[in-house]
Amino acid sequence: MPDFQSNGHRIAYIDEGEGAPILLIHGFGSNARVNWINPGWVDTLVKAGRRVIALDNRGHGDSDKPHQVEAYRVAALADDARNLLLHLGISRADVMGYSMGARIAAMLALSHPEMIRRLIFGGLGYGIVTGIGPWGPVVHALETDALETITDPVGQMFRKFADQTGSDRVALAACMKATRQPISADDLATLHMPVLIAVGEKDELAGSAAELARIIPGAEVLDIPKRDHMLAVGDKVYKAGVLDFISRRGLE
Repeated sequence: MPDFQSNGHRIAYIDEGEGAPILLIHGFGSNARVNWINPGWVDTLVKAGRRVIALDNRGHGDSDKPHQVEAYRVAALADDARNLLLHLGISRADVMGYSMGARIAAMLALSHPEMIRRLIFGGLGYGIVTGIGPWGPVVHALETDALETITDPVGQMFRKFADQTGSDRVALAACMKATRQPISADDLATLHMPVLIAVGEKDELAGSAAELARIIPGAEVLDIPKRDHMLAVGDKVYKAGVLDFISRRGLE
């Protein structure tokens, strides 16, 4: 993967296809390959005539992995995403984030709305306002070497995912501590670009997509049938709904 420097950190990214750009921001503990390449998103979007850009957030994938909690403030992660677009000479793009990536995308849209054509929140509904968790058991699961002490199901899920992806667990724990801050409903109500909120029907982490849509003017909801937080990512209904949204919204 190519990389660039963003505020002193090396950030890896992919840049595939031609056409109108869309930036993809992955979720916690994941990376561009796991979140977007392996489930077929990059291939789907490139075949639909889009230029697809996706980064490994700091602490993840092939990007730098600082261990300091302050390195993972959501504003800093959003700045990495903005800096990538600027690095590639892109002044405006569609942006889709999943889970933590949706939180980063929201921060990017609030800070630089002029850069966002259409905005897609995947795997995150009203939890963006209330905060989702508690995350203490997840931090413990990432930091401990005593696997028998991990009894929380969500902690077990994220530890297994981190081990499967060969992640830096210290960096992930620092990221988890820093990125759980909620974003206020009043701030989200100022978003005026087209917004799609896509959440699995069985997702117990995201919070209500419909409740979040009531806050954001004109926001649409895409329910992903029979999918939980982990399985919704590559779902064909999710892909079809996003393709419809980005081809339709913003053109009326």
